[in-house]
Amino acid sequence: MRVSGDQKRLGALAAAELTYTDAGATRDRLPSGYRHARRDAALGFGRGVFEQAVDGLLGWEMHRRAGMAVTASEPSAAPGAVVVLRVGIPPLGFRIPCRVVYRVEEADRRGFAYGTLPGHPVRGEESFVVRLRPDGEVRFAIAAFSLPASLMARLGGPAGRKVQAIFTDRYVRAMQRIAEGSA
Repeated sequence: MRVSGDQKRLGALAAAELTYTDAGATRDRLPSGYRHARRDAALGFGRGVFEQAVDGLLGWEMHRRAGMAVTASEPSAAPGAVVVLRVGIPPLGFRIPCRVVYRVEEADRRGFAYGTLPGHPVRGEESFVVRLRPDGEVRFAIAAFSLPASLMARLGGPAGRKVQAIFTDRYVRAMQRIAEGSA
């Protein structure tokens, strides 16, 4: 069996330090000194929609449906899991290495956050949480803080923020399709 370059990198990345100092900060108030992004979207109603959305989120399906190739050390987003997301066609595409820093496991609220690892174009953290409200509505929330880490990201300036907004939109659309059971 042939091992991809991203699969080989997972071992090295498992020992790498996060590229920022505020690990876990997406749980609460986002830290100052970073660009912040937040998004909250409706996914539907009921426990079944909630469970389907959670399965798609934790199993990396949201990222795949958002147009990314996914190579992960674990089949599910669990603390310590390393994931290398890839956007674009190799060798011109971008590798986006991250480590899951925490997972949310509550009856009506589940998700995870990952932080950036060396090689990621930005440094920071992003969380993805699905929640089932008391009225039965299922919501999906994204919270992120970041700063450019690579020269390309620094030179990109506003274009980098636009790319982040595009992927946030893709994540929301992917989660809406997952929640409604669309292929």
